[in-house]
Amino acid sequence: MNSDSRYPTNSAVLDEAPADSGLPPATRSHTVARATHRVLTVRTTTRLELVNLTSQVQDAVKADQVREGLVLVSSMHTTLALVVNEWQEALLQDLKEMIGSVIPADREYHHNDPRQSDCDRKNAHSHLQAALLGHSLSFGVIDGKLSLGQFQAIIAAELDGPRERQVTVQIFSFV
Repeated sequence: MNSDSRYPTNSAVLDEAPADSGLPPATRSHTVARATHRVLTVRTTTRLELVNLTSQVQDAVKADQVREGLVLVSSMHTTLALVVNEWQEALLQDLKEMIGSVIPADREYHHNDPRQSDCDRKNAHSHLQAALLGHSLSFGVIDGKLSLGQFQAIIAAELDGPRERQVTVQIFSFV
């Protein structure tokens, strides 16, 4: 995993609502936010693989020198999901087994039927698994650190590998 130079880090400034905006005082902000984004590249080697992205996302927050803010992590692919859970080998194996038992690969799916779909990867189960797990996560940033519990990790779930994937990390810094 790395920040991909093909996708430059961008930034924008969001200004507060002016006093004469018609918004009630409670919704006007006197905070200025800086928004940046970067893209992480995830390379997998197996069909179903879990990858810990926690340190890469935290490194992005640190590189942007964010003290307080919000981070949005998003998969750019329909068969790469994002989840939060404990990064513990036995639990990771349980997660893989649960994914495969809830939506098994060996069922008949419309997406895999050449009479109904032009997809030749026979990966309907991967799409459905990702839809069940989700494609984006958001986290607060407090005192320069991701707001994660002691055992929480940001996990990319590759469901149709091996592949090279992109995950965007958008960081909103409140200064």
